[in-house]
Amino acid sequence: MKKTAFNHLHKQLGARMSEFAGFEMPIEYSGITDEHLTVRNAVGVFDVSHMGEIWVKGPGAPDFLQYVTTNDVSRLVPGKAQYTCFPNGRGGIVDDLIIYYFEPEKYMLVVNASNIEKDFNWMKQNQKTGAELENASDRMSQLAIQGPDAEKVLRKITPVDLSAIDSFCFVTGSVAGAAEVIISRTGYTGSKGFEIYFGNEHAEKIWKAVFNAGREYGIKPIGLAARDTLRLEAGLCLYGNDIDDTTSPIEAGLGWITKFVENKDFIDREFLQNQKQQGVTRKLIGFEMIDRGIPRQHYEIVDQGGKRIGDVTSGTMSPLSRKGIGMGYVQTAYSKAGQEIFVAVRNKPLKALVVKLPFYRDI
Repeated sequence: MKKTAFNHLHKQLGARMSEFAGFEMPIEYSGITDEHLTVRNAVGVFDVSHMGEIWVKGPGAPDFLQYVTTNDVSRLVPGKAQYTCFPNGRGGIVDDLIIYYFEPEKYMLVVNASNIEKDFNWMKQNQKTGAELENASDRMSQLAIQGPDAEKVLRKITPVDLSAIDSFCFVTGSVAGAAEVIISRTGYTGSKGFEIYFGNEHAEKIWKAVFNAGREYGIKPIGLAARDTLRLEAGLCLYGNDIDDTTSPIEAGLGWITKFVENKDFIDREFLQNQKQQGVTRKLIGFEMIDRGIPRQHYEIVDQGGKRIGDVTSGTMSPLSRKGIGMGYVQTAYSKAGQEIFVAVRNKPLKALVVKLPFYRDI
C-alpha cells in the first residue's frame, strides 16, 4: 500500500488504519460521531493527500480541457476553481474533479485517489491539442481544515487574507513558513473550511503548526469514515457510489456542470444534450428515513407495493439529525421531493421520503 507523508503521525495518534484507493489511510480516531460533530461544531483536519494532482499546461491546455470535461472552462479566471467531470464516451463518468486555473495555459486538476492512473491515461488518450500533462500526485500533500473555526486556526499560521477567498476560489501564499502553498475553499463536508496543497517535504511542519494553532479550538484529526458521513449530509456525490462509468451527469443531477455552450465540442455532448432535452428514465435522489432504519449501499428501493424502483448508492445514520439518510437512483416518476418510497432494509420495506438535497450545508 502507498503511504502519505502523514502516515506515521496517524499511527502515533492511534488512528484505525485501513486500505483505501491503494493507500493506507486513517479511517477513524476518536469515533465517527465525535469526529463528525467536531467538524460541524469546531474544527477538524483531514489528510487527503491520497487525492491526485495533475497539471495541464501549454497553449493547447484550454481547448483540451474544454473537450475532455463537461463544464465551461472558458468561464474561469485566475484564482478560480471549477467542479466538473470527465464524460467517458459512453454516456457515463470517468471521474469527477476540480480544475484550478492559475494563469493562461496553466491549470491543476484534482482527481479522486482511486482514479489517478485511470484519469491520466484517459487524458493522454484524448490529448489532441498538444497540452502538456504532468501527474504530480506523488509529490504533493493536501490537508483539509474544516469547520466553523477553520479560518481562526489557519489565520494564525499564514499572512494570507483568508476572508478574501470566496467559495471555489484559491490563492498561493505562505503557510507555517512554507512558501507557494495553495489555499482553496472548495469543501467536501458542507461546513466552512479550507484545503491546503504543498510539497511532501513540508508535511510534518505544516501538520504540527495547524494542530498547535488549533489547540484552543478543540481541533482534532478526522478519518475517512467521518468524511463520508459529512459529505453525505452535504448531498455530495462519491465516485464509485453515486456516480461511475454507468451513470450520466444528467441522471446524477449534475446538469449544472454540463454546459452546452457555443464553441464547446466535448465528449458525449450530443448524447448528454439529448438526455437533457428528452429526459432520463432514472434520477439520483436524496431521501430521509421515516421508519427507523439505516440505509446502506445496494439496498433496494421499492414502491408501496414492493416493486423495485431503484437502489441506494450511499446511506448512513446522520450523526447530526440522528435520522437515516441516503442517496440513490430511482425511476424518474418517483424522484420528486415529497414522494414516499420504501427502502428494503434486511429485506423489510421501511418508509422514507424523497427530500431536496443537501441535508445540511453551512458554506
